Amino acid sequence: MITISETAVDKIKAMLAEEEAPNLFLRVGVKAGGCSGFSYGMGFDDDQNDTDEVMELHGLKVVVDAESKKYLYGVEIDYQDSGMGGGFTIHNPNAVASCGCGQSFKHKEEEGHAEKCDDKVEV
Repeated sequence: MITISETAVDKIKAMLAEEEAPNLFLRVGVKAGGCSGFSYGMGFDDDQNDTDEVMELHGLKVVVDAESKKYLYGVEIDYQDSGMGGGFTIHNPNAVASCGCGQSFKHKEEEGHAEKCDDKVEV
Protein backbone atom coordinates (compact mmCIF):
# COMPACT_ATOMS: atom_id res chain seq x y z
CA MET A 1 0.00 0.00 0.00
CA ILE A 2 2.71 2.50 1.03
CA THR A 3 6.38 2.56 0.08
CA ILE A 4 8.92 4.26 2.34
CA SER A 5 12.49 4.68 1.13
CA GLU A 6 15.34 3.28 3.20
CA THR A 7 16.59 6.85 3.71
CA ALA A 8 13.23 7.88 5.17
CA VAL A 9 13.03 4.75 7.33
CA ASP A 10 16.53 5.43 8.71
CA LYS A 11 15.51 9.00 9.60
CA ILE A 12 12.25 7.84 11.22
CA LYS A 13 14.06 5.13 13.21
CA ALA A 14 16.55 7.73 14.48
CA MET A 15 13.68 10.00 15.53
CA LEU A 16 11.93 7.07 17.25
CA ALA A 17 15.12 6.25 19.17
CA GLU A 18 15.16 9.80 20.56
CA GLU A 19 11.64 9.29 21.94
CA GLU A 20 12.83 6.52 24.27
CA ALA A 21 9.41 4.83 24.15
CA PRO A 22 9.64 1.21 23.00
CA ASN A 23 6.01 0.78 21.84
CA LEU A 24 5.88 3.70 19.41
CA PHE A 25 5.28 3.18 15.70
CA LEU A 26 4.76 5.45 12.69
CA ARG A 27 1.16 6.36 11.95
CA VAL A 28 0.41 7.76 8.50
CA GLY A 29 -3.01 9.21 7.71
CA VAL A 30 -5.11 11.69 5.80
CA LYS A 31 -7.74 14.11 7.01
CA ALA A 32 -10.07 16.52 5.25
CA GLY A 33 -8.67 20.04 5.19
CA GLY A 34 -5.64 21.89 3.95
CA CYS A 35 -5.58 24.29 1.04
CA SER A 36 -6.17 21.54 -1.56
CA GLY A 37 -8.82 19.48 0.22
CA PHE A 38 -6.91 16.80 2.15
CA SER A 39 -3.88 16.95 4.45
CA TYR A 40 -1.28 14.31 5.22
CA GLY A 41 -0.51 13.36 8.78
CA MET A 42 2.56 11.51 9.93
CA GLY A 43 3.60 11.00 13.54
CA PHE A 44 4.41 8.56 16.30
CA ASP A 45 1.67 6.67 18.10
CA ASP A 46 1.30 3.76 20.47
CA ASP A 47 -2.46 3.23 20.18
CA GLN A 48 -3.50 0.75 17.50
CA ASN A 49 -7.12 0.00 16.49
CA ASP A 50 -8.52 -3.29 15.18
CA THR A 51 -9.39 -1.63 11.85
CA ASP A 52 -5.86 -0.24 11.27
CA GLU A 53 -3.72 -1.54 8.44
CA VAL A 54 -0.35 -2.63 9.84
CA MET A 55 2.78 -2.93 7.68
CA GLU A 56 6.42 -3.71 8.34
CA LEU A 57 8.66 -1.66 6.04
CA HIS A 58 12.44 -2.07 6.32
CA GLY A 59 11.96 -3.11 9.95
CA LEU A 60 9.69 -0.16 10.76
CA LYS A 61 6.12 -0.70 11.97
CA VAL A 62 3.78 1.55 9.98
CA VAL A 63 0.07 1.88 10.75
CA VAL A 64 -2.66 3.45 8.59
CA ASP A 65 -6.23 4.01 9.80
CA ALA A 66 -9.08 2.46 7.82
CA GLU A 67 -10.38 5.78 6.44
CA SER A 68 -6.98 6.88 5.13
CA LYS A 69 -6.21 3.67 3.21
CA LYS A 70 -8.10 4.70 0.09
CA TYR A 71 -6.18 7.99 -0.15
CA LEU A 72 -2.76 6.49 0.49
CA TYR A 73 -2.76 3.51 -1.87
CA GLY A 74 0.51 3.65 -3.83
CA VAL A 75 2.01 6.56 -1.84
CA GLU A 76 5.80 6.84 -1.77
CA ILE A 77 7.47 8.57 1.19
CA ASP A 78 11.09 9.69 1.00
CA TYR A 79 13.46 11.88 3.01
CA GLN A 80 15.74 14.36 1.29
CA ASP A 81 18.59 16.32 2.83
CA SER A 82 19.17 19.83 1.57
CA GLY A 83 21.50 22.69 2.37
CA MET A 84 18.89 24.21 4.69
CA GLY A 85 18.07 20.97 6.51
CA GLY A 86 15.86 18.27 5.13
CA GLY A 87 12.39 16.92 5.06
CA PHE A 88 10.00 14.18 4.11
CA THR A 89 8.45 14.15 0.66
CA ILE A 90 5.26 12.38 -0.34
CA HIS A 91 4.44 11.27 -3.87
CA ASN A 92 0.78 10.31 -4.17
CA PRO A 93 -0.35 8.82 -7.51
CA ASN A 94 -3.98 9.47 -6.46
CA ALA A 95 -3.48 13.22 -6.16
CA VAL A 96 -4.58 15.37 -9.07
CA ALA A 97 -3.32 18.59 -7.47
CA SER A 98 -1.29 19.63 -4.45
CA CYS A 99 -0.37 22.85 -2.73
CA GLY A 100 3.05 24.43 -2.88
CA CYS A 101 4.09 23.21 0.55
CA GLY A 102 3.32 19.57 -0.35
CA GLN A 103 1.25 18.99 2.79
CA SER A 104 -2.14 19.15 1.10
CA PHE A 105 -3.59 17.47 -1.97
CA LYS A 106 -6.75 17.01 -4.01
CA HIS A 107 -7.77 13.39 -4.51
CA LYS A 108 -8.84 12.15 -7.95
CA GLU A 109 -12.21 10.89 -6.64
CA GLU A 110 -13.07 13.24 -3.75
CA GLU A 111 -12.72 16.95 -3.12
CA GLY A 112 -12.23 16.89 0.64
CA HIS A 113 -12.58 20.18 2.48
CA ALA A 114 -10.32 22.90 1.08
CA GLU A 115 -9.40 25.71 3.46
CA LYS A 116 -7.71 29.05 2.96
CA CYS A 117 -4.00 28.53 2.44
CA ASP A 118 -1.85 29.75 5.30
CA ASP A 119 1.24 31.09 3.59
CA LYS A 120 3.14 31.46 6.86
CA VAL A 121 5.92 28.92 7.17
CA GLU A 122 6.87 27.72 10.64
CA VAL A 123 10.56 27.10 11.19
